Amino acid sequence: MSLSRILHLPPVRLIASMHHRKILVHCISPVSVATRSMIQGEYRRPGQTKDTTPPWKIKVDFEKGLEGIKKTFTLLKKEFSDRWIGPEGKSLTEHILEQTLVIWEFRGPENLEQWTVSSDREIGGQSEAYMKLGRNNNTCFFYGTLCSAPPKDGETRYSGYCTMRSKQPLASFERKKHYDWSGFNTLHLRVRGDGRPWMINIAAETYFSHQKDDVYSYFLYTRGGPYWQDIKIPFSKFFLAHRGRIQDDQHPLWLDKINTIGFTLGDKADGPFQLEIDYLGVCKDYAHTEEFAYEVYKRNPEV
Repeated sequence: MSLSRILHLPPVRLIASMHHRKILVHCISPVSVATRSMIQGEYRRPGQTKDTTPPWKIKVDFEKGLEGIKKTFTLLKKEFSDRWIGPEGKSLTEHILEQTLVIWEFRGPENLEQWTVSSDREIGGQSEAYMKLGRNNNTCFFYGTLCSAPPKDGETRYSGYCTMRSKQPLASFERKKHYDWSGFNTLHLRVRGDGRPWMINIAAETYFSHQKDDVYSYFLYTRGGPYWQDIKIPFSKFFLAHRGRIQDDQHPLWLDKINTIGFTLGDKADGPFQLEIDYLGVCKDYAHTEEFAYEVYKRNPEV
């Protein structure tokens, strides 16, 4: 039987005929599926065993039980009282007319507890990153040493990053709480760096498992030297990336569901680094009217 006659057979007879004759049709290409459309699991370092802990298993720490209960009911009381006053405990008039809002400032050790530090040491690298209060306890001083040499495990190919990231805000009973920046359009920060280029990463809430590693990023160029920089970056400039890869299909940032913000250094320039932060906030710039700086694909384009 010729190949042309086989391709015109019904599906059941076609499969039976191909199995009987052991014919492989090379002209039929395999179906390709986009990476982000699959359900992805947690990142696991090469060679590390898979975590088989069931998601319903609850870890109870009885040593912090009384302290945790006190903190939970304090937050619950604040949630009820804020609802009678207005959004986030502010009056409605103040919330509408607000043009500048300081989210993070560093005036004591309790402010550093809202942030976490990580580096490539988690995957076997040699970089070091630390965080402490600056001079007069009025700033955050993020410093350390960057090393881009990969670990000698025979599997990891790239290394060399240091990250400072804010913690996920939590409400009572360990519920997720989000920052609502929908009334603002610009990120405002005051920093003093050492001339290195940094990356600012903003993570928003996602509703699908394959989007949980999505972050919105933009560049932060520091001058170095003794002078402070007042930097304003519109949210429309942040681009979508997934696990370090910039996506072709871009979407604007959801400003009403912000989870965390972070600073990442990975310029492959080995050596010491430092970044001093005074405060981070958001503001409303009426001169900026851009909605999104990048091309957005239409899923159903108009004819």
